[in-house]
Amino acid sequence: MIEYFSLHLWQVWAVIAVVCLILELTAGDFFIICFSIGAVFAAISDPLGLGFYGQIIVFAIFTLLSLYFVRPFALRYLHKNEENRVSNADALIGRRGRVVETIEAGGFGRVAIDGDVWKAISHATEDIAVGTFVRVVDRESIIITVEVDD
Repeated sequence: MIEYFSLHLWQVWAVIAVVCLILELTAGDFFIICFSIGAVFAAISDPLGLGFYGQIIVFAIFTLLSLYFVRPFALRYLHKNEENRVSNADALIGRRGRVVETIEAGGFGRVAIDGDVWKAISHATEDIAVGTFVRVVDRESIIITVEVDD
């Protein structure tokens, strides 16, 4: 088994590259993807005849190069250097939705936003009827606060 991997080390590098890509999906800060880029170039260097240590050097060099050149470029154009990027439920604030279950004054109802249905409350003194368009103004856990959108 070890002999097989030593003869086909590019497959190990390919697995490392895919694992790093999957881990990058959880982080989203373009750091782990640099290791994936290094692993891809190390995998390419295997059929070119470089030995194990040569592949390690190629991995290290291309990982460092991508940390210095690819990551800042990706952050600048994909995240626009925003310090506080909103994600998940926080991205709902300011979004527009439609009431699918009447929001009673002082009670709860349901609002559909992009196919998801959220439990919602309103500070309005009157019920908000089904079909009314509302805007999300706040979020507490999984309950959103809405107001009628004019």
